[in-house]
Amino acid sequence: MLQEIVDWFLYSLLKIDSSAAWSASLNYFIYDSIKIIFLLFLMITVMGYLRTYLSQEFIRKKLSQQRFGLGNAAASLFGAITPFCSCSSIPIFMSFLKSGVPLGVTLSFLITSPLVNEYLVVLMWGFFGWKITVIYVLSGILIGVFSGLILGSLGLERYLDKDMFTEKKKKEKKIGTQKERMLLGYEEAKDITKKMWIWVLVGVGIGAIIHNLVPEELIHVLISKTGFFGVPLATLIGIPMYANCAAIVPIALALFQKGVPLGTALSFMMATAALSLPEAIILRRAMKLELIAIFFGVVGIAIMITGFLLNWVQGMII
Repeated sequence: MLQEIVDWFLYSLLKIDSSAAWSASLNYFIYDSIKIIFLLFLMITVMGYLRTYLSQEFIRKKLSQQRFGLGNAAASLFGAITPFCSCSSIPIFMSFLKSGVPLGVTLSFLITSPLVNEYLVVLMWGFFGWKITVIYVLSGILIGVFSGLILGSLGLERYLDKDMFTEKKKKEKKIGTQKERMLLGYEEAKDITKKMWIWVLVGVGIGAIIHNLVPEELIHVLISKTGFFGVPLATLIGIPMYANCAAIVPIALALFQKGVPLGTALSFMMATAALSLPEAIILRRAMKLELIAIFFGVVGIAIMITGFLLNWVQGMII
């Protein structure tokens, strides 16, 4: 129905030539921008409401009491339902450490939180479809679990800044009525959508240009030059960048539709979402440079392995 409205607006009301390449890009831009922003607001409202039933202190205690591996899985799952980027996940990561949650478990949360969240799922579902979305979500959670397990087993606590543990914990605000819960979900959705709408427009705009105006032959030439090294190159390019997934997902889709292997496109998206230069700078408050380098290295390798696996099974899932 939305697509029919956009078509009528452009081709009937504005009398735009539907055969022009730029008009297809404009159609793509308007349709996907409206769809994604609406779904974004709706999903964050629902998830914000549901999270009011989970006490953060309860979560902290549960994570610190889990047996080997289960705490990492629980932290990754919790990270998957938090609507944060790599930088905004850091305050919760630090609060977990102050509460006595093991380092490896907290890192599982820090890794998964920007990789998988409700608005990214909405974006991917709308762009890639449910099969690739499910595979991406599972991959993101597994990267968080296994990377956290590896990092936790290396005894890296000596690289933490001990001064951070001296800060006092803030008392968590209690929410009782249904109206308060719904209002919190609404306010959270409004706040996040205000911060993200421009990224949605930028991302969809770039995706529209790539999708409709970039020659497919050019993409194929670039892929043929990288070959096996496409996944490592995509990951290494994505790591120093900092971009909202609202901007990255449509770009990854446009590249994928132009012939870039699925694993290569998603490796770039994962690296951009989970690792960034601003994140490293903020983490310097809690970690020494050695731990930051090891953290980035382990997660980067995990993303590359995931990219190679997705390229290998691409024919079976599409």
